Amino acid sequence: MKQFSFNISLSVLNHLGRNLYRSFITVLGEAISNSWDADANNVWIYLNKDENYLVIKDDGDGMSESDFEYKFLKIGYSKRKDGDTETKKKRPFIGRKGIGKLALLSCAKKVSILTKTALSEYVGGTIDNSGLDQAITDDLNPQQYPLETINNDIFEKFKVEHTKGTIIFFDDIKDGIRNTEEYLKYAIALFFRFSLIDESFNIYFNDQPVTVDSLSKLADNTQFLWKINTINDPYVNVKLLPNPRLKQSKTIGSEMQIKGFIASVEKPSHLKVLSTDEKATVDLYVNGRLREKDILKHMPTTRIVESYLYGQIHFNNLDGDKDRFTSSREGIVPDDALFSEFISEAKRILSEIIDDWDKWRIDNRNEGDSENKRITKRERKSRELFNTVSDDFVPPQTSTNRDKIEEWISKLGDDAQYNFGSYAECFISENLLRSYISDKSITLSAEAVSEITKMREKEQTNKGTANLSIEIRQDNNDLLYLSMDHLANLADKVDPIRAAGLSRDAKEFKPIRDALAHTALLTDLAKLRLTSTYENIKARIKKLLE
Repeated sequence: MKQFSFNISLSVLNHLGRNLYRSFITVLGEAISNSWDADANNVWIYLNKDENYLVIKDDGDGMSESDFEYKFLKIGYSKRKDGDTETKKKRPFIGRKGIGKLALLSCAKKVSILTKTALSEYVGGTIDNSGLDQAITDDLNPQQYPLETINNDIFEKFKVEHTKGTIIFFDDIKDGIRNTEEYLKYAIALFFRFSLIDESFNIYFNDQPVTVDSLSKLADNTQFLWKINTINDPYVNVKLLPNPRLKQSKTIGSEMQIKGFIASVEKPSHLKVLSTDEKATVDLYVNGRLREKDILKHMPTTRIVESYLYGQIHFNNLDGDKDRFTSSREGIVPDDALFSEFISEAKRILSEIIDDWDKWRIDNRNEGDSENKRITKRERKSRELFNTVSDDFVPPQTSTNRDKIEEWISKLGDDAQYNFGSYAECFISENLLRSYISDKSITLSAEAVSEITKMREKEQTNKGTANLSIEIRQDNNDLLYLSMDHLANLADKVDPIRAAGLSRDAKEFKPIRDALAHTALLTDLAKLRLTSTYENIKARIKKLLE
């Protein structure tokens, strides 16, 4: 009987990966990952916007003729086929399916690859995407589409002092190179954090080292930091923790073998990547490679804090015996059990961050999360008013007294949170009583008239001393000169429910209310007494108004 074998059309290249990689940064990431897997110490990225080409060069192991033909050009060849999970340098392999190389075909009209080992000569070939498109149209199989011969002239200056490794030349970038050099350095520094695993792995952009310095602006706008377990991150250690603009930080422990950091910026606009529509997000990394961008989409809370957060969470256990990554290599299979367990733990961590963020924001005189029930609505609004008013007293950044004044203001925050709301209660309750007494046409007592006369005379004396001729009160209503104790006595005279009278509570209320009105800082016991007394007064006034 005749034996048969598979005959794969070149159109499979499109379905497997040629059109799956959607961004220029993703293509860079695939090339950098290949260099990592090849045990390179250095990766050089050269971008020429005028001539519209990109070159990625490394000093890794490179490929012999046999490697190039039977490994690199073999779609689906995996470095892990023999059970290996690490390189000779003990680096964890990034590649898995053997189709990531197809991403390299997605961004340029022509891609040329030149490679050599320390003991071999250069080998390689050129893929012309227009020719590949025609071959796909003609439904050719791979054996019917040989790679084109390389134009060595374009490689000459990149071969200088290059003893081993791979050079890839992307000629005629599709749609041109729209990203600025500053943006690309920022994106590389943010997304390709292989130095977390191996400090000897260096990335250069147009011969300039890509370091965390490219993220200085993001660090300067970072307000709070949460470290997850122990992580030795150069961005955290060099840019965040020593930064005086970082207001708060803490470590959140986890029993899962995850590590990383989540940070929040002062304003959501600070997450924007330069002038682009992209923004920094909370991303998932596996063995140093970005695997899932914006993992918060898996656990949406609709809480305001989400629009302030960015960070990196590393969970290398996802790269085990089972392949959990989607074909596009830009995500995790969502129904995977281990990934679901990770998301559950991430939700717990996020819940703690949400409460911390609200408290820290308020402590630093910023608006917090209005939906957070950590404090009452009244306390939140009082604190917001305090924050708004106190901002007027903060000296400019250049002032030598700024830190001292900010410390003084911060110390007033908790008292203001109580006093502002309590004053509002006094203001509302006393004025409602005045309206009630006027509506009921209650006759003023001799004691009330005496108090009104005394307060009027005192006001006139004070105005004379201050040389004021303007009116201070809105009208000449006698009741405006009476405080809670006198108003309560008047209300009680006509109310039949004497057992629940206001007068008794008003007597206790007055000394603490007077201290509050004179902006004193109350003791905890006084606050407790004022609150409990006012609850009685409020209930009684509500009853009267019914």
